[in-house]
Amino acid sequence: MNSLIEKSTFDFLKSLKRNNNREWFQKNKERYLHAQTNMIQWVDALILELDKHDRLQTETGKESLYRIYNDVRFTNDKTPYSPRFAGSLKRHKPLLRGGYYFWIKPGESRIGCGFTYPNPEDLKRIREDIASYPTDWKKLLANKKLKKVFGVMQGEQVKTSPKGFPKDHPTIALLRYKQFWFERHFTDEEVLAPNFLKKVNESYRAIRPFFDYMSEVLSTSANGESIYQN
Repeated sequence: MNSLIEKSTFDFLKSLKRNNNREWFQKNKERYLHAQTNMIQWVDALILELDKHDRLQTETGKESLYRIYNDVRFTNDKTPYSPRFAGSLKRHKPLLRGGYYFWIKPGESRIGCGFTYPNPEDLKRIREDIASYPTDWKKLLANKKLKKVFGVMQGEQVKTSPKGFPKDHPTIALLRYKQFWFERHFTDEEVLAPNFLKKVNESYRAIRPFFDYMSEVLSTSANGESIYQN
């Protein structure tokens, strides 16, 4: 199993960016398939490492990868392909919440983790917890390892205040969040280095205190009772 991202994979993505058309892609289909296989093997190796300290619902690299074809319905970019390899790794729901994401693209590679689009019920529960336990949230987001690896939490926010909370609420800065997201960027040199998989795995480890806390919040009611049967 190949645990390295090959330079040829990067070279293919660079070429695709310069020649983003169906005719070129068909002529270079073998290069694409080789690069895709490389990414599948790399993610397979990453899953093996993650399974040592987490429980994933996503079982294979092939299952994790997004399509390379550009969905032109939702973007102004009408080119037929997305010159990147990206995907997601899901944790075992309903008790283990959060997800891992990766984007491999020359000059723009990054990994992410967190909660991009929590459903209304989950978002309401998260905000209730923020309002009830602001000190716990401050400690959670001030975690030294988390901040060293990912920096500050990102995500879309409402402009004023969410429904049910006054504008002058003591924790309004956190209550405004609609997403709870962390990212780490990597240079091309880092991505192609032999220890890249190790770096990604260690980065994902750093999010676990946040995931563990959120999993508990989203699997219990406001009074602390489990909302799922064992």
